[in-house]
Amino acid sequence: MDARLDYFASPTAGKILKHFWSAGRELKASPLAAATQELVALRVSQINGCAVCVDMHTKEAAAAGETPVRLHLVATWREATVFTEAERAALALAEQGTRVADAATGVSDEVWARAAEHYDEEQLTALVILVSFMNTANRLNIIAQRPAGDYQAGQAH
Repeated sequence: MDARLDYFASPTAGKILKHFWSAGRELKASPLAAATQELVALRVSQINGCAVCVDMHTKEAAAAGETPVRLHLVATWREATVFTEAERAALALAEQGTRVADAATGVSDEVWARAAEHYDEEQLTALVILVSFMNTANRLNIIAQRPAGDYQAGQAH
């Protein structure tokens, strides 16, 4: 299976995406915990059906020490007992921020307040930007039909 577009071969994409990927690297250095970043990236990608990003973030999280149980339960985090209250708040915000069209109201005050109980303003800012970043990355991959499965942990760094 070949992708419809090869972003890496496109001069236009190259000019634009170098800035986009740079923003992604800056997010990694943000004060939002790395484990939370990977869980959120994975959940957003699951919701959007982005196989490339599910592949990437599952492998990156595992390489960083995330347990298989937690990775398998991200899709059903509400019923799982393996996530902290802070992680649950981040996942709730990520879901509502991703399902904007479905929810029509965006992120509810209740979900925002719960996230604000666990994260300071810099962490919340990073969380919101991460959700937006992942939604964009998902769409780039889905539209181009980039195939998944061969990602190696550390490849994107």
